Amino acid sequence: MRNRIIITLILAILPLGLSGQNMTLSRAEEMIPRKSSQPVRSLIPTPADNPIDTIETSNSAMKIILLEDGTWKYWKDGNAVMNQDVFRENWSNTVIDAYKLDWSAFPDKEYIWLVDESDHYHYPGMDSIMVSSPFGYRHGVRHTGIDIRMPRGKEIYAAFDGKVRLARMVRGYGNLVILRHENGLETFYAHMTKINVNADDWVEAGQVIGFAGSTGRSTGPHLHFEVRYHGYALDPAWLIDFENEGILRHRVFALKKKYLTANSKYVPETDYDEETILLADEEDRKEAERLAAEMKTAKYVTVKSGDTLSRIAANNGTTVSNLCKLNNITTKTILKIGRKIRVR
Repeated sequence: MRNRIIITLILAILPLGLSGQNMTLSRAEEMIPRKSSQPVRSLIPTPADNPIDTIETSNSAMKIILLEDGTWKYWKDGNAVMNQDVFRENWSNTVIDAYKLDWSAFPDKEYIWLVDESDHYHYPGMDSIMVSSPFGYRHGVRHTGIDIRMPRGKEIYAAFDGKVRLARMVRGYGNLVILRHENGLETFYAHMTKINVNADDWVEAGQVIGFAGSTGRSTGPHLHFEVRYHGYALDPAWLIDFENEGILRHRVFALKKKYLTANSKYVPETDYDEETILLADEEDRKEAERLAAEMKTAKYVTVKSGDTLSRIAANNGTTVSNLCKLNNITTKTILKIGRKIRVR
């Protein structure tokens, strides 16, 4: 509401040459950006992060790290996490789009967890927020990411925890690193002067994965940053507020199918689009809160030799139908040993 009042004032006081008939609500909001519903600041390690001990938990992939200042935090063991299907299926160390999924395979909307107690976020350029080229069409050619101005040799950071799917020279992209994340998103980091990781490595948010450069099709040193979901690119500005210290806009992101199209930029084109987004933001905020409360009570088990859906359901006081719903599987899904199955 406060932002809306400020925007209305801007429309009222701007000189006619700046406002007139062309200054729409959406254009005014570019000056006063929408408030992020669940903002997460970029991870900034401190000396207090030095660990002194590790405690096992019931989840083999999750540890508790005791820090030297007497506090603690969750830590995810990448070696255990990398056994998940998301890091095995549709995997390639050479192909840009390893999924090659048909457009009809995507739902109209799905909710994606970006960060929680163990998954963190780090702005890929840290102290360089200047976007020199946005997502969309540029000189008639589709630009599938955003360009962040960075001096040559500046550190480039992993935005989220993930596994390196590709780390090599690629025509156009130059030195390119692609990270796949546990939620199915992939992030691209291109034009680097040097790559600092290898394919199939596990990296954590904030880890240096390379250094800014101008390799490939580039007119000067910068970071080309992309976000893709199952091979389809979306405007990174849907996730990251590049105008506000590079904060992450959401903890849970409502990914809509229409965001995966070339023309779906974060800044709306009309007042109608703006109103639609504002209403959807409120709806998504409520759904995100519901999901967060639900996940606090979630329970997972690891598939062992001889396990079936019926056996897992019986051992955990639930039904096969409920297991299928919670894990988005069917009764015919083959359970691989080591897979995590949500039972509550």
